[in-house]
Formats: sequence, structure tokens, C-alpha cells
Amino acid sequence: MSLSSPYRFDSSSSRSTTSRSRGRSHFGASCLASSVFLASWRTSRSRTPAPRNRNRSSHARGSSRLTTCVFTGIVQGKTSVISKDVIKENEAMAFRMQFPKGATENLQVGASVAINGTCLTAVEIDQENDTARFDLIIETLRATNLGKLDVGSEANFERAARIGDEIGGHNVSGHVNCVAQLESVEATDENRRLLFSLPKDVGRYVFAKGFVAVDGCSLTVGEVERGDERDSFSVYLIPETLRVTTLGGYTHGDAVNIEADASTVAVVETVARVLAEKNLELSSL
Repeated sequence: MSLSSPYRFDSSSSRSTTSRSRGRSHFGASCLASSVFLASWRTSRSRTPAPRNRNRSSHARGSSRLTTCVFTGIVQGKTSVISKDVIKENEAMAFRMQFPKGATENLQVGASVAINGTCLTAVEIDQENDTARFDLIIETLRATNLGKLDVGSEANFERAARIGDEIGGHNVSGHVNCVAQLESVEATDENRRLLFSLPKDVGRYVFAKGFVAVDGCSLTVGEVERGDERDSFSVYLIPETLRVTTLGGYTHGDAVNIEADASTVAVVETVARVLAEKNLELSSL
């Protein structure tokens, strides 16, 4: 990663780290539709968005960002909700988030930021105070845990990767597959083991020693158990992960966003399709 990257707001949370365990549901339509759906509502607000940085081309027009707006699963820090506007219950709301000092540098309206692994579009930015506003609509609220956040809640965040950035985790799109439930926490002085359960239609993509994004954190899967109704998997967290992310504060029953590794999904679906053509089932292997 270039040392001149504008994302190096804090040396303790920069992309240069090699720790994988620090980690959009980007519903492409959701990000775009939310801006259209709430445009008239936003313009009626008294807040004035911070001026855009004219020295860089906008994300929509193409810049040095990756064209698919990929994330790496290396969480850059924690952000907190400072305001929550419910526009229509379970269908539309907006958050204003407080970021660490310098974290919104060069962030532009229309840029994507992963919040708990969910890709959201920045619709208002105040770089002086390091705050940004995001719209959430029905699909995002249905498929992720973001609707459960309240004023004061913390979430993991990651700015979109740029060409030349080090991929310290794995390719994360921000497309959340499901919400999993934390079943147990085992803690020692230096380690923590979390066990999650998730629907079987997503669990089929999770394998021991494979990748998974949990609330935006790129993690290595420990053990996997296949159940009759739900599957489960464990992850092991080092102290640095507990320090930088929100995972250290999770307790039994908490809901987390899960994104399966895209390459694993592609392999499983391809094999399943080939077997189906031969009248075989994946579970028979």
C-alpha cells in the first residue's frame, strides 16, 4: 500500500497490518435506490453537506478505487451512531455516524463505506467533525443487523479498497448473505473463541480453515459442525482483533452479519450444478 494513501488516519488501524482477523451487504440496487428514495426527504433537512473535494474525481465517475468497490475485511476501526432517523418503520431509516479523527479524509458523497460488513453509500459528509450520513432501505434492514443499531451503538467500519492496497484479509464485497447468531463465547487471557450458528443454505459455503467475514472482519474458520436445521462454525480472536473491532464485546444471542467467501461460493455452486446434471447430490460425496 502506498504510504501516501489518504486512509492512513491512524497507524494502529491502517491497511499495512498483516493481521487477517480484523475485518457490503452492498446491495448495489440498495445503495443507488436509497439515494433516489430519500432524495426529497434529505433536501428538506437543514443540514448542509460538506463541500466535495474537487481535486479527486467522484466515485460514480470513476477514480483510483477498484471498479467493484471491494473491501478487504481488515477493519480500520469503530464508528458510533450519533443520530438515527426512522423514516418508515422497517422500510427506511438514516444514520449519522461518528468516525475516528481523520477517517473521513477525502471521503466523497457517493463513496462506499462498509459498516459491519454492509456496504453503504455516504450521502452527507462533515470532514471537519469526521461524521457521515448513510441511508438504509428495506432490503438492507431485512438482510443485515444494522436496523438493530441505536444511538450510541458501535460498529466496525472499512473504507473501500483502492488499487495498490495490500489485501491483508480476503476479498469482501459487502454483500451480506445472512445474519448469524452467537451461541457461545469461550475466553482466556490471550484468546477468545466465538461459536456462531447460521442457516444451512449459507453454512454450505463455510469450511474449516476457509474465509468468512463476520460483521466485516475477515476471519479464518476454526471448526464447522453440520446440523439438521442449522450449521455452526467457530472463530478464534487474537487480542489485536478484540482491541480494534467490536467483536470483543459480543455476548450470547447477538446477531452478526455474515458474508461467505465468494470463491468458495463459486466452487460449491459449480460442483452442485455439475452433480445435478449427473443426477447426483453434493451431500452424497
